[in-house]
Amino acid sequence: MIRKSTAVWQGTGKEGSGTLTSTSGVLSNTPYSFAARFESEDGQAGTNPEELIAAAHAGCFAMALSFQLSGAGFPPDKLQTEALVRVDAVEGGFAVTSITLKLEATVPNISEEQFMELAQSAKQNCPISKALSAVDISLEAKLV
Repeated sequence: MIRKSTAVWQGTGKEGSGTLTSTSGVLSNTPYSFAARFESEDGQAGTNPEELIAAAHAGCFAMALSFQLSGAGFPPDKLQTEALVRVDAVEGGFAVTSITLKLEATVPNISEEQFMELAQSAKQNCPISKALSAVDISLEAKLV
């Protein structure tokens, strides 16, 4: 299986801009730029690579955890995951320095211990976590 997206960039790094398009059409000439990436805290100027990593990681983790919970006999009612991707200035530029997965879960009849064990396993084993393993990934999970 191969998934594909295309980036088109025009101009210099700071003044230029680009668009992102994905096969599914979810991204269709979606704008991105230096300002969208480093200056637009509200996200209204377009997307950025870190936001897309956050979305991919949150989605992958939630799906992996759903499989883990269901396989253990505890199908979830709801898994709400927020991924926070931290970017810091480092020597030589910028780097993703950490990712925090924040999970609120509604899972009937599961103990806290079972829930945390399965959530940690999903964090370690979802494909996006594996791809991002060079970065510190933490999990803040709670049953609601």
